[in-house]
Amino acid sequence: MPIEFIQRLTSVQRSPKTNIQLGAYMAFVAGAVNAGGFLAISRYTSHMSGIISAIGDDLALNDFIAVLGGISLLLSFLFGAATTAIIVNWGHRRKIHSEFALPLFLEAALLLVFGLVGANLNLYLPLTIPAIALLLCFVMGLQNAIVTKASKAEIRTTHMTGVITDIGIEVGKLIYWNKSTQANESGYVRANRDKLKTHLFIFGMFLVGGIIGALSFKTVGYIAVIPLSFSLVLIASLQMYRDIRVLIKG
Repeated sequence: MPIEFIQRLTSVQRSPKTNIQLGAYMAFVAGAVNAGGFLAISRYTSHMSGIISAIGDDLALNDFIAVLGGISLLLSFLFGAATTAIIVNWGHRRKIHSEFALPLFLEAALLLVFGLVGANLNLYLPLTIPAIALLLCFVMGLQNAIVTKASKAEIRTTHMTGVITDIGIEVGKLIYWNKSTQANESGYVRANRDKLKTHLFIFGMFLVGGIIGALSFKTVGYIAVIPLSFSLVLIASLQMYRDIRVLIKG
C-alpha cells in the first residue's frame, strides 16, 4: 500500500531497505535544491568542503568580509544538523512516532518559505542573497543529519564525495584480480555488491535531482521547490498524525 510505504520511510523501526529508500529520495531533494540554489545565488550550499576552502582562500587574500560570510554559512549548516539532533533525541526520549518526521516537516516548511518568498526577494540583493544562502545551508545541514541519524551514519545525502569514494573502492574490489580462487579467505578480495548498488542508487538520484532542479528552476524560478516541499510534508505528516491521535486520545 502506498500509505504504508510512505509511513515506513520515517518510522522509528528502521531497516536497511527503508534507509536506502529514504536516503535515495532525500538525495534527489538535495540535488534539486543544490542545483536550484546555485541558479538563485550562484553558490552551492549542500556541502561544506568548498565553503571551508573558500574561507582559507579569502583569509589568505585578506578579504575578511568574505571570510565572515563563509563562517556564517558553515555555522548555519552546523546549526541545521544540531537542530535535527535535538529534535530526534527529544522525540526518542518521549518515544513518539515522528522523531524523524518532525525535522523533515521543518525542512519542508523552510523550503516552502524559500519557494514562496524567494521570488520576491530581488528588491535588495546584497541582503537577500546572503539570507537565502544561510537558509539553504541550514536546510541542507538539517536534512543530512536526518538521514545520518535514521541510518546510523551509513547513508548521507547532501554531498557525494563520500558516496563516490565508496563507489570507487567497491569498483576497485570488483575488478581486482585474485591470483587464486583457492587463496586464503582473509586475503580474497570481494566487492560488496549491495553496498555498490546502494551508493550508485544514491548518486543517481542526486544527479537526477540536480538535473530536474536546475531545469525546473530555470523554467519557473523559486516556486520549483514547492512540489518538493509538499512531498516532504506528505512523508512527514503520516507519523505526525499518529502522534496527534495518541495525544488526542490522552
